Amino acid sequence: MSDPLRARRASSFGSRAAAYAEHRPGYPREVIEWGLSGAAGTPRRVLDLGAGTGKLTVGLAELGLDVTAVEPDPEMRAELGRVVPWARSLAGRAERIPLPDADVDAVFVGQAFHWFDVPAAMTEIARVLRPGGVLVPMWNYEDESVPWVAKFTSLGREGTRKPARTDDLRQVAHPEFEPFESDRFRHVQRRTAENLLETIATYSMVIVAEPEESSALLARLREFLASNPATANGEFDLPLITWGLRARRR
Repeated sequence: MSDPLRARRASSFGSRAAAYAEHRPGYPREVIEWGLSGAAGTPRRVLDLGAGTGKLTVGLAELGLDVTAVEPDPEMRAELGRVVPWARSLAGRAERIPLPDADVDAVFVGQAFHWFDVPAAMTEIARVLRPGGVLVPMWNYEDESVPWVAKFTSLGREGTRKPARTDDLRQVAHPEFEPFESDRFRHVQRRTAENLLETIATYSMVIVAEPEESSALLARLREFLASNPATANGEFDLPLITWGLRARRR
């Protein structure tokens, strides 16, 4: 992916902020607890970095943690304030975090780590993270071990690169961090064909595509969902996997 296209995709989500907040899946409690368990001591103060509309912020707050959410896009941040009004929300980027040194016990990143300038971001994350604290990037993906899901995601990616997975990123090394560990957690999201397509329409590759291209993609996927027995009649469970990484601050 060229740098201009990557930058355009990375900054595209604000135009679909309300749909992102409504349709993107959250994160299972198990992966959050797994991430926290990688820290020395008991984490209390946590940062949700690249917080978007607060999908991960909600899960962190539900565990009684003191959460600060940092997000560069004002439209996404506005949705976060609507969804999670009790969380502190700040404008900022992974490469320039508006927090003091050693301010938090854990840094979580939901669906955003691959958009960062990773070496610079990890240096900045190390600055705001106390020694023994933990960095926890995570991603939701459709569970392609289910045949119909694999076919659906393949149709949605025609002509595009498969998105990054933890296998692409867990070998990242930084002198301030121990090596990344990884794990995965299965869960489901209750969907209909229409709101699943609304979710697909929040993907960056769809947002930045020419209108005729995105329309053709969504029409192809709608046709598949209408003909697939698992998805053709009302609500269904969309199988998901959350892939998590965690690395302790030295």
